[in-house]
Amino acid sequence: MTAIEVKSVPNLAGTGICYAHAVKAGPWIFLTGHEAFDFATGVSTAVTGAPGFPLWGLPQYRREGDYILKRIQGVLAEFGSSLSNGVRLDQYYPTTRAVDPYHLARKATFGDYIPPSTSVIMEHLLHSQTAISTSLIAVAPSEDYRINRVYPKDVDAPKTSGFVPAITCNDFVFVAGQMATSETGGLDARAHAPDFDRWGGSEIRKQTEFLILNKLKVALEAAGSSLAQAVKSQVYIDSIEYVPDFIDVWNSYFRDIPCALTVVPTKTFSTVGGIIEINMMALKNDAKRKKQVVDAGLPAMTAYGPCVRVGEFLLPSGLMAVTSKGIVAGTDTSPSFGALAHAGATQAEAIYKYAEALCAAAKTSMKNLLRAHYFIPTPSEFPGVTSAWISRYGNQPHPFAYVQTPAPLPAPGAAVIADFWIYAP
Repeated sequence: MTAIEVKSVPNLAGTGICYAHAVKAGPWIFLTGHEAFDFATGVSTAVTGAPGFPLWGLPQYRREGDYILKRIQGVLAEFGSSLSNGVRLDQYYPTTRAVDPYHLARKATFGDYIPPSTSVIMEHLLHSQTAISTSLIAVAPSEDYRINRVYPKDVDAPKTSGFVPAITCNDFVFVAGQMATSETGGLDARAHAPDFDRWGGSEIRKQTEFLILNKLKVALEAAGSSLAQAVKSQVYIDSIEYVPDFIDVWNSYFRDIPCALTVVPTKTFSTVGGIIEINMMALKNDAKRKKQVVDAGLPAMTAYGPCVRVGEFLLPSGLMAVTSKGIVAGTDTSPSFGALAHAGATQAEAIYKYAEALCAAAKTSMKNLLRAHYFIPTPSEFPGVTSAWISRYGNQPHPFAYVQTPAPLPAPGAAVIADFWIYAP
């Protein structure tokens, strides 16, 4: 079994949280939840600027981008890798004003290759004064894990972003976050109900189907893959009211195709009128790895999709703490313990139990957690998540990103959606 190598901070900003800012497992390198703050103090003058003249020099959001990417670059170098070996980028922002400066920093740092990327606007991040959270997946350079760029017809990246729409690496295909856009920009007419037609089709159904058939399917086929080979997808959607229609359309294509699925409410997107964005990871058609569904008997409403094992990765769908009774864990006791972050703690405990059951079925453990994205609408509940982690795993380093989503989450009373990547060699 390949050992995991972890780079961690034992007391993030002086707290009891042991934060794993980088995890390496085999050739894979995960850098999760990087924001522009110093791990020890939570602040950095390189970002905040001169105390007496903070507007001197580059704009603050550009300084944030430079700070994050310089640190990521340094950590990759410690693992013998570089930004040119990135396979996937995830970015979250609480304001649209941070996006363009970050793109300038990204182009300046990455050069002519930016990996497939997903960027969405959320409410807030871990640090109340930062505006960019970046998570990167990369590989250690080798002939077996060479990155091949794919430019599918009609699946373009926005010129302002500059990322590659899709890449292949070993057995895998990574497709950037896709929206229902046309070649000329804006929503594609095929994904939009005509303004004059009151019942010309719902926006969410039209955009979802367009994305599956005209973006994801096209990108996968150009990379030597197919929808049948999809293994994990993240879906960002701007209202939970759209979720049932989205799931209905999604299942019409993926009901018999096991693909892990995380659905997250989102504030807004890059394209005006766009209400959904989807990224995807898949196997190539000739892949040696095979995917299998891992069933641990979890309550049906814990997730919108299956848990998929593919090679060395265990990929649960986004987990919520819904019990076999169809209610959220902890809601059968008093909900009036906000000062204890009661919802966050009790729900994280349930989610960790679910994840442990999946790990046991796959013969791995949460000691092999590579990345955790926590999507939480109420910031005061996140301390409950961290206390549940410490309660179950002690000082085990925690490779997490915290993102505040719009409220509410799909299940009434839900305080957290957890999206995990777990190593299962």
